[in-house]
Amino acid sequence: MMMMKGGGGGGRVAKELGYWFRGPLIHGNGVRNTMTTLTFSDNNNNKKKKEKKVEENNSSEGIVSYWGIQPSKVTKDDGSQWKWNCFRPWESYKADISIDLEKHHAPKTFTDKMAFWTVKGLRYPTDIFFQKRYGCRAMMLETVAAVPGMVAGMLLHCKSLRRFEHSGGWIKALLEEAENERMHLMTFMEVSDPKWLERALVMAVQGVFLNAYLLGYLVSPKFAHRMVGYLEEEAIHSYTEFLKELDKGNIENVPAPAIAIDYWQLPPDSTLRDVVMVVRADEAHHRDVNHFASDVHYQGRELRETPAPIGYH
Repeated sequence: MMMMKGGGGGGRVAKELGYWFRGPLIHGNGVRNTMTTLTFSDNNNNKKKKEKKVEENNSSEGIVSYWGIQPSKVTKDDGSQWKWNCFRPWESYKADISIDLEKHHAPKTFTDKMAFWTVKGLRYPTDIFFQKRYGCRAMMLETVAAVPGMVAGMLLHCKSLRRFEHSGGWIKALLEEAENERMHLMTFMEVSDPKWLERALVMAVQGVFLNAYLLGYLVSPKFAHRMVGYLEEEAIHSYTEFLKELDKGNIENVPAPAIAIDYWQLPPDSTLRDVVMVVRADEAHHRDVNHFASDVHYQGRELRETPAPIGYH
């Protein structure tokens, strides 16, 4: 392959930074410049300066790539630019905060009782560790709550492939749940500052819980969904206590993060209390979905036989 410096702005960057590139540089205007093989400069003293220049170049001129994929430009209804890559305007919604928060599935069978007391057992160490630090508590809760939907959706996806059959929409519904819980986490990260110990705890808990839930779902889906239903009931309780602390003034009712305003279509002057309200409503909907899924299995049927509650918010 012929070796040569890229022309235009790409050539200047290569010369300044001591980089050589293979493949074209995709500019913001769609023009490609040919580059050569990548080699790095050994000048470590200017590393930070070079990284900054590369970031500025990428943001203004495009991304270095052979494939020519350009980021889509998305705008709001008012014509302003949409700034979130993690979700799009059509994925935002208004939460139904009128949902019944008091509903509870009374455990009757052995499987139900085992699921109920498993969740209760997980709550006690959480209460001791976080106490009334509800921002960090919410962060921890969401790192766990986002796992079941992803695991169950993955297993149903593989099952659908093995059996050459549809899932009844349950794969999409469960992955929606996982994504929604992850958005809760992204929101609370804007208002909480977890310590290194809490971050380490998240990694440990996620590793243990993911594998335990995977095994539990393989053994008994009705137990797994019932446990998540009870987990969501505990989440409702935690967010209710969060609201009480906000109302007492023990936690500052700061303005709602911008990501929350766009995701839940909240008014511009919304506060943290409004965010907790819609998150609690989401948890109530997840409670209903998982208890319903467990009921389907208890009646000897498969989830694919019942239409999934896609978009149930």
